[in-house]
Amino acid sequence: MPISKQYNYSLREHNTFGIDINAQEFITYDTVDELIAILNEIKDKGQRVLHIGSGSNLLFTKDFDGVVLHSNIKFIQFVSQNNQDIIVRVGAGVVWDDFCALMAQKNYYGSENLSYIPGEVGAAAVQNIGAYGVEVESIIQEVETIEIATALPRVFKANECEYGYRDSIFKNQLQGQHIVTAVVFRLSTIPILHLDYGQLRDLHSSTETPTAQSIRDAVIAIRKSKLPEPNELGSAGSFFKNPVVPVELFNDLAAVYSEIPHYVINGTQVKIPAAWLIDQCGWKGKCHGGAAVYEMQPLIIVNKNQATPADIMELASLIQQSVYNKFKIKIYPEVNYI
Repeated sequence: MPISKQYNYSLREHNTFGIDINAQEFITYDTVDELIAILNEIKDKGQRVLHIGSGSNLLFTKDFDGVVLHSNIKFIQFVSQNNQDIIVRVGAGVVWDDFCALMAQKNYYGSENLSYIPGEVGAAAVQNIGAYGVEVESIIQEVETIEIATALPRVFKANECEYGYRDSIFKNQLQGQHIVTAVVFRLSTIPILHLDYGQLRDLHSSTETPTAQSIRDAVIAIRKSKLPEPNELGSAGSFFKNPVVPVELFNDLAAVYSEIPHYVINGTQVKIPAAWLIDQCGWKGKCHGGAAVYEMQPLIIVNKNQATPADIMELASLIQQSVYNKFKIKIYPEVNYI
């Protein structure tokens, strides 16, 4: 289908918070050549550009005065395979969980712990999504992009993406400068297991090695028990990053809160679940305007009753302040404010 252009277009269906704001112009495309043509046209007009996936990790704060782009580049190409690995090239517009589902079905290991995370493949590579002991950087080999300013292609090797916790070069030095068109993944044809999280440990007790599908099924069950379905209750999933604190601060807190959950990163840093900090501050189920902290998981802010962007931002700010007041720890949004 040809390039689609729409004007004064509501983005309500393009963000998982369900915020009803408008884009001056909304364009979808199906190929890299179409994207290049669009970027050359935009460059001539000097318009502001924002590229989005499914809008699962952003909060629109007001109408967008410019062009919003969305990819319909959808393919899954099996490039090569040996005794241990398989290389898969995937279009940026593929729904992330559709990719995970196919890999699990074929019993290829690497993406199963990341199952049921909302969003698209291109955004997954930008955000470095992670869950249950795995980050997507661990299976990324290359990220194919088009530079917005020049409409020229560039391929980033994984080590050039500067991946960190929910972070990448595309969120820092090159923020807003490149559009991901495809991602090349390396998955394993032999079991490589990451089962050190909560209920996933139960799979260790099995007499047989868990399949990628059985791990995916377990991850989906956990996520469904804790997270609201976006089509039922708007949210952006985990709203805050888990803070990393100096070991000295952690030791001070552990002396008071002996049950504090944590993950030792190295000899100087400890990661503490933001959900635990927020819960200790009594936020679970609390409302602010139309926004609320999800009653099943305090790390999630939901659009409970036609929340405005201000409702959500104010609630987030109140949570941040209370966590700092109680623990002297700063927590930061994982969600991008637009």
